[in-house]
Amino acid sequence: MDFPYYPVNDFGPVIKGMVIGGLGIVHVFVAQFAIGGGLLMCYFQWLAQSGRCEPARRFLDGYFKAIVLISFVIGALTGVGMWLITIQTSARTIGLMVDAFHWIWLIEWTFFVLEIITGYAFYRYGPRLDDRARMTLLVLYSIAAWFSLFWVNGILSWQLTPGEWTATKNLWDGFFNPSFWPSLLFRTVTSMTTAALAACVVINTMTAHDRHQRVTLIHRASHFLVPMAAMPLLGIWYFAAIPPDSRSWALGGSAAMTLFLGLAIGASLLIGLYAFVGLLGKKLYINAATAALLCALALAATAGGEFVREGVRKPYTIREALFSNSITESEVAELRRIGSVTNDPFPIRDAGSYRSDQLRLGAKVFRFQCGVCHTINGVNGLVHLAGSWRTDQKRMNIAKLQHTKAFMPPFAGSAEELEALVQLIEWETEKRPPRWPDSVDPGVTAQIQQWLDEAGTASVTAQSRLASQRGSD
Repeated sequence: MDFPYYPVNDFGPVIKGMVIGGLGIVHVFVAQFAIGGGLLMCYFQWLAQSGRCEPARRFLDGYFKAIVLISFVIGALTGVGMWLITIQTSARTIGLMVDAFHWIWLIEWTFFVLEIITGYAFYRYGPRLDDRARMTLLVLYSIAAWFSLFWVNGILSWQLTPGEWTATKNLWDGFFNPSFWPSLLFRTVTSMTTAALAACVVINTMTAHDRHQRVTLIHRASHFLVPMAAMPLLGIWYFAAIPPDSRSWALGGSAAMTLFLGLAIGASLLIGLYAFVGLLGKKLYINAATAALLCALALAATAGGEFVREGVRKPYTIREALFSNSITESEVAELRRIGSVTNDPFPIRDAGSYRSDQLRLGAKVFRFQCGVCHTINGVNGLVHLAGSWRTDQKRMNIAKLQHTKAFMPPFAGSAEELEALVQLIEWETEKRPPRWPDSVDPGVTAQIQQWLDEAGTASVTAQSRLASQRGSD
């Protein structure tokens, strides 16, 4: 097979997943602002042209400038950044996504182009147009923005719930996957919420309006918070649609994922309580500080939700197709036979700092199989996670990695490579001493091989799936 890894950048002490995840959270939040903002602007344009809200037109022009300056500029920068970072962190994942859905990506980009064209047309000419032309541009903008979400949502939800695609490889089987609809509807509601909260911030910056007009605009914008009432049901629907093992990570199986799920739920609950009790119930005035705080809570909810969505896919980036380290299940056995880095053409950075060829081999194995989610001494570092294990514990736990931690992929290398990785971890744990003897005991290698054979080459998820299929037969 072609070597499926391209070590462009290791991002220092920060794991690659954090870089792409952090950038993705900002991009998703800004995109939600743009999508919900389009719908909100159509609503305010209708209020203005029907005479139901006198200050709506002036607010609309001001709000759209915020849309352009924030979502267009930051969205464009983070969008390009997402592609740039993704090809550095997991080129094979994005390659498979493009290969499977290239026509969907093309369709999405046409809607994105329409969104940009209509957006800038309204920004440039909107104040001079009549109501019908303004509404036409805003409706086109809203349709383009929402359908951009529609197409991207199908690809992102496919990563976790590919459904029949794994067997048929049919584009539409993958696109309209089990979690497509709950995910799409939940993201639509989230976009409307984000737009309403952002509108409250913008309204407070518009000094041309008096307090009464700002109160009127805020109460109109708060109507877009009503769909939040559907969030609990949509969330339950989504969790019912994802695989049981993925659901278990978020519901107590992984402390980190459960914590971030709690963050998303808690932040959303606080926003919902304030919206329904304060804004919709008592029609309170919301000042700039409170509106900004609610936007911060919305960002926290987005961050928690995106962390969980990414995390529950483990040990895959594309379920049942590609592990998080860009290895497929079908390749594990062959890599164990020939060695996972035997065909690795890329040199190790600062190779001279490693005291032996065995340590350099261990560094290559770490870079290929572990580096996307771990560092050695930094964030999620192997020294902190496994440094306290005894040597034989390291050997057995890594050899049976998918059983040691079920959200980990199987070790996909030879017994010699596993021992090299163990020695690298121990050498780094001891602060890189100048002398470090090679570990070449044939008995150790034989024992590691036995543990690898006992573990098998499939993930725990795949083994459970096969067991259930045999039971049903």
